[in-house]
Order: sequence, then C-alpha cells, then structure tokens
Amino acid sequence: MKRIHRAIVKELALTFLLSLASLNFILMMEKLLRLSRVLSGIGTSVFDMIKIILLLQPQLFLLTIPMALLLSTLFVYARMNIDNELVILRTSGMNFWEVSKPVVVLGGLCFLINFAVSLYIGPKSSIILREEITNIIRERAPFAIEEGQFTTLFRDTVLFVKDKTDDKTMQGIFLYDNRNKNESKVLVAKQGTISTKEGLNIAFFLTDGSLNMTKGNKTTELFFRKYNLILSLEAETIPKKNAELTPAELMEKIPVIEKKRALNAYTELHRRFSLPLMCVFIIFFGPSLSLMAGKGGKLGGLTLGLAVFTFYYMMLIYGENLVRSGRLVHYIGAWFPTAVLGIFAFFMYRRERTR
Repeated sequence: MKRIHRAIVKELALTFLLSLASLNFILMMEKLLRLSRVLSGIGTSVFDMIKIILLLQPQLFLLTIPMALLLSTLFVYARMNIDNELVILRTSGMNFWEVSKPVVVLGGLCFLINFAVSLYIGPKSSIILREEITNIIRERAPFAIEEGQFTTLFRDTVLFVKDKTDDKTMQGIFLYDNRNKNESKVLVAKQGTISTKEGLNIAFFLTDGSLNMTKGNKTTELFFRKYNLILSLEAETIPKKNAELTPAELMEKIPVIEKKRALNAYTELHRRFSLPLMCVFIIFFGPSLSLMAGKGGKLGGLTLGLAVFTFYYMMLIYGENLVRSGRLVHYIGAWFPTAVLGIFAFFMYRRERTR
C-alpha cells in the first residue's frame, strides 16, 4: 500500500508543479504588463526582470496553490478512473479514505506553504518588490536620457540634451517644466550633471544657463552660474498596500483608519485565512469530484476544476463588493464562499465514502 501511495504522490506532485507554473504564468502576465509600462522606458535588464518575476510569485500563491492542488487531483484521479485503477484499488480492499491519502499529504503541505505565504512570505515579498522597482527606476533613469532626443521620463517635464560626455554628464540642456500649472518654466543650460536621490527623485546640477518663468501675461528671465533642480520620475512610487502588511499589522491598522479603508483591510485579513483553508477542503473535495468527471478524463477534470474556481471567485468578489458597499458584514462576505465549498466538500466526500 505504501508503494501505491508513493506512486500516486509522485504523480500528484509533478502534475501540481506543472499546474502551478502554468497558473502563475497566466496570472502574472497582467502584472508584468502594468510594470512594463513603468520599466520599458528606462532599459531594464534581463536580470532585473527575472528578479521581479520571482518576487511576484508569492503574491500569486494564495490563489494558484489551491487551484493547482484541485487541478492536479482531478487530473491524476481522473486518469486513474479511466484506466480503472480506482476500481482495482477499491475492489482490492482499499476504502475511499485510503485511496485519498496521497491528496491528504499534498494538501497538508500546500496548506502549510500557503499559510506561511499568507502570514509572512507574501507581505515580505511585496515590500521587497516595491523597493526593487524603486531602485531599478532610480538607478537606470540616467541611462534612459539619450542625446538628441526629447525625454518625457520626468513628471510634467520635457527634457532635451544635445550631447552626453558620459552617462551622468550632459551638455546643451533644454528643459520645459510644467509641474506648476500656473507658472511654466523654460530652462537652458550649457552643462549639467545628474545624480539619484532618495525615492524616485533625480537631482540635476546645472551650470551657466538661464531660466524663463511665465505666469499669466508676465515673463521673468533669470541667469545663473549654478542651479540645483530636483525632478520626479513619471512613474509614481508604489504606495504601501494591504497586501504588504502582515495579519498583525492589519489588525493594528484597522482601528485607526476610516471606515471604508477599514472594510478593505478587514477583507484582506479574512482572505489571508480563508484562502489557505481551501487546501484543507480540497483534500476531501478533489478525489470525490474527480469521480464525477467519469470517462471525461483530464479534459473533464479541467472543466470541473475551472468551473468550481470560477464559481468560488465569483462568490468571493461579489461578497467583497457587498462588504465594501456596506450591505453585508465583512466576516460573512469573506467566509461565505469558503463555507459553501467546505459544506459541499463534506457531502461529496461522505457520499463517495459510503458507496
């Protein structure tokens, strides 16, 4: 029996890893597209993109680990059902619980991993990701300024550099500054150097130039030998979100913020516990659901798995929207989809075990 369980666990683990990689890749594309709009203009290296992709993974695990667990269970047990292996195991004396033990092993491991992701790994990776993106933008910004071309990298400004002697030294500088909508500025300088500042700010040290300021019908012209200018990059600093807070930090934040933001924090807090708990319910739900696929095999299992998660996430999103609108108490809206899945899993498992 142990040899049979090891063989099933091995097949489950391989299918789980392939499913997890596929689901993470699909869900990651939307995040990468958003980040590419920020990073494409500064010449991000392949190594930087690899680091960003790796740091994105823990944020997706809360969703994709339960999905991959269910899909791998449906794939493997549906395949065993087609090959009549389940029939042979049942007729040889193994009850449904013993047949399901490999899923218990994998599901328990998934629960522990997802719980660790929920409590610590996910928030920590989100913070590191934000810091990494900030550092990449700040460090690569000087390289994005090209000679002989207009640059709109900085917020509400247009920069033109005639010549660059090196990456941080420029000559023939023209800059249009429209950050103050009531007072436009045009700055011209013979030479300048660029350096990075804290956050997404870039400092320019300019020499030998003039500054023209227009306010209404009035124009002022100033000449300077030295001029310090700080510009902010077009990409805004990513704010610290609820996803970057641990459950303990969320509980500390809730009493001191306004009601609407508190509801969002409550929703995030409940999600941190309800999503890992799905792995436990799938332990009982997956094997019994795979038998419903009948002779549909992997295609039938895939269809059932996607249908279950579509229904679950529709209820989850709908419940969260009701909570935000004040029509539903936050703990009911957050836990109702998981409770429905748990009740369904219990009855499905009980039905198959008594057959």
